[in-house]
Amino acid sequence: MNYRHAFHAGNFADCMKHALLVALIHRLCAKDTPFRVLDTHAGIGTYDLTASEAERTGEWKRGVGRLLDITEGPLAPWLDLIRRAGFPPHYPGSPALVRMMLRPRDRLVLCELHEDDSAALRTLFRGDPQTAVHKRDAWEALSALTPFAEKRGLVLVDPPFEVEGEFGRMAEAISVVAHRFRAGVQAHWYPVKHRAPVRAFHTALADGGVRDIVACEFWLREPTDPQRLNGCGLVVVNPPWKFEEEARAILAALLTHLGEGEPGQGFAVTRIAEE
Repeated sequence: MNYRHAFHAGNFADCMKHALLVALIHRLCAKDTPFRVLDTHAGIGTYDLTASEAERTGEWKRGVGRLLDITEGPLAPWLDLIRRAGFPPHYPGSPALVRMMLRPRDRLVLCELHEDDSAALRTLFRGDPQTAVHKRDAWEALSALTPFAEKRGLVLVDPPFEVEGEFGRMAEAISVVAHRFRAGVQAHWYPVKHRAPVRAFHTALADGGVRDIVACEFWLREPTDPQRLNGCGLVVVNPPWKFEEEARAILAALLTHLGEGEPGQGFAVTRIAEE
């Protein structure tokens, strides 16, 4: 509840998460039937990079700020969207990005527990018949708001990892949603500080019985410092057709532009559980 994403908007982790998110939504849009997206940790939806929070850390300058001139290649679909949203200086978070991609029959559900942030979301999407905003706990919402009436869609889980046990809660949530909404795509973001917690998380998923799981990971440096965000990952359950190939191209492009040549930098797209 203390975490405020305004300090970190547009950093390398956002670049990774949002470029992959746009790829997932594009894949959902390939079919004519409507879908729904549930974003469980929605934040405020869009961020002003000239605000004091973003200026204080300057993280976006080492992230999306390095990608301004890209107009072609695997990052272009996401970068085209953020330019349409007013970047710079406005950086669209996942709620704004998803809303821009919805078709008339698609729906977006946003959950945010922080009092001020949920109020900001309601203001941003006031009068929008395709978007619903809930002030509620993310983990409770996963059971309450799935499955979807549309019978297909995406569940995006992006917790701040400010309290102990988030990896365990995430593994449990993946299992709960998979049993309630078997056809749904799930995308769960996590930090990579050092390898031990991530290995334990992947092992729990592999042993948990949920099928068809892919882990996309991106590191700016060797993940050996538990006090530093060295990389991040996105676990995707039921990845759409050809997503793995597309994810590798996206991560390779991000490494080209955001990597600084530190030992251990890299990326991987690996299978945790087969179909």
